[in-house]
Amino acid sequence: MKKGKIIFWAIFFVLTPFIGNCAETGKFQYEDFKQPKRCGACHSEIYQEWRQCLMSQSFTHEWDQIEYFKLALPHALKLEKVSGVKAGCVACHGPLAFLSGDIPPKPAEAGTRANEGVSCEICHNITGSTEKEPFNFSFTIEPDRVKQGSRADAKSPSHEVKYSEFTRSPELCATCHDEQSPYGAWVKETYREWKAGPYANKGTRCQDCHMYHSPGKSAHGGKDRADLAHHSFHGSHFSGKLAGAVDLALYAKKTEISPGSTLTLRAELFNGKAGHHIPSGATEERMLWLEVQAVDADGKSYQIPVNRKDFEGEEYTIADSGAMAYQAMGEIMEIKGFKGVKRDGNCPDGARIFRRPFFDPQKRMTICQWYTADNTLVDYRIGPMETKIENYTWAIPENIAPGPVTIKASLFYSQVPSSVGEFLELPADEYAPILVNTTTLILEVK
Repeated sequence: MKKGKIIFWAIFFVLTPFIGNCAETGKFQYEDFKQPKRCGACHSEIYQEWRQCLMSQSFTHEWDQIEYFKLALPHALKLEKVSGVKAGCVACHGPLAFLSGDIPPKPAEAGTRANEGVSCEICHNITGSTEKEPFNFSFTIEPDRVKQGSRADAKSPSHEVKYSEFTRSPELCATCHDEQSPYGAWVKETYREWKAGPYANKGTRCQDCHMYHSPGKSAHGGKDRADLAHHSFHGSHFSGKLAGAVDLALYAKKTEISPGSTLTLRAELFNGKAGHHIPSGATEERMLWLEVQAVDADGKSYQIPVNRKDFEGEEYTIADSGAMAYQAMGEIMEIKGFKGVKRDGNCPDGARIFRRPFFDPQKRMTICQWYTADNTLVDYRIGPMETKIENYTWAIPENIAPGPVTIKASLFYSQVPSSVGEFLELPADEYAPILVNTTTLILEVK
């Protein structure tokens, strides 16, 4: 190895202490990678699917723009411990910029090639990983005329094709979907959740659920395939994927109730569709919560809070409108006297929240994953093939209207707490609650 290269790597690891073995920034130029529209000339349907999925928007997506330019980048410039995120965030959200050394890249409105996000030339030029269990963009990449693919018999007049077992593997996804913070906390573990769960043992891969398969051709003039992989990559940002992701049932021991009496309810939630926890990925900000509400014959509604189970850290899993959090945002943005925002957004008090809270070095709850020192206090998400049971005790009001009363359980999801979305002025659809499932019981008040 040449002396200059040794010096480069020494400097690189000092600046990015949490990265480990990974793709090299500045090793290539933008021109080394073909633009996606060129691929789309032959792979038109795949290109159309990619254009509409978040892979193509991994850099331009508004929340990612705000998180990087308002929070991560300023923080990286102020605090040496997290300086690596200046480039590290871009490695997976704007990989062409990272590989080309365009760090920090310009915001999306500048129209640079960082805007191409995770393009064809990224996934189909990745040759492997430096890690057995990849994380923190530990991919190796060789942009050239040889494209890595999942077909041993594929041929193209435009480029060479090489069969790659790595392209077919969950390890490809893990290079960006698992991440360790500069403080050593695992802040994304979707691959590791899958590997430790039942789906890995059955051989069900990420690609089997997030890339739909059907008969078709991958390119004009290509072979007919029985199992063409669609590049839709639907996940939690797609409401159709979320709908019904968790089964929900509600039970009561009585069908008739009386004013002044007590009703016990049981809600059962089953994750039978996802090969990882729900929520997964950037769980420092993603919220899944269950609301249980009764509506009497006069239309009056009553919020029914969940019964406590008294496990360690449970206070972070029950909505509390008085709890404040995310103070680091204000510090990064240099807002004097910032006391944080509501930890649970607009969740009604007493709702059960299925989450894994992240804590910064000051032991405050944070949405800044790069500033996460610990997230092991409590993990109350729903694992693959896991059932959560929540119990409720409702003291029925003396003045409740006689007649039918509807008990409704509703499971909601949002990408970020509404309080964070409002504070950072995100578009409303970035934090609006999405209905995952709902069920009702109708009882009679006598």
